[in-house]
Amino acid sequence: MATTARRFNAMTATCPSRAVLAHVADKWTVLILGVLTEDTTRFNELRRRVQGITQKVLTQTLRDLERLGFVSRKIYAEVPPRVEYSLTPLGRSLVRVLDNVREWADTHTGEVLAAQQRFERQAAAKAQIRT
Repeated sequence: MATTARRFNAMTATCPSRAVLAHVADKWTVLILGVLTEDTTRFNELRRRVQGITQKVLTQTLRDLERLGFVSRKIYAEVPPRVEYSLTPLGRSLVRVLDNVREWADTHTGEVLAAQQRFERQAAAKAQIRT
């Protein structure tokens, strides 16, 4: 069955691409996919590598990423069961974009923090003038 290419526009309120964008822009998605870029990884290794994520959030995010087709999950019939996660071709295509965003954040965080501090100082000065 042939599929027709459909155009989506995230600027439209009802467009399904908004939901995709919400998942893609999630910080945990960026970090998890970054780890999976390196190799197939087990759950506990992901949890160790993505510091600060809870077990519940990691589980939910991995389920969402699998449902969206970014991650594949393989269960091995062992006791206890071994589960491994890896990127799908669709996930690999997304990682190429997200790596640039993550690198940008690592490079420019100092500038962003300085801008935040300037803003807070200016807001405090304005509040001082009003009182």
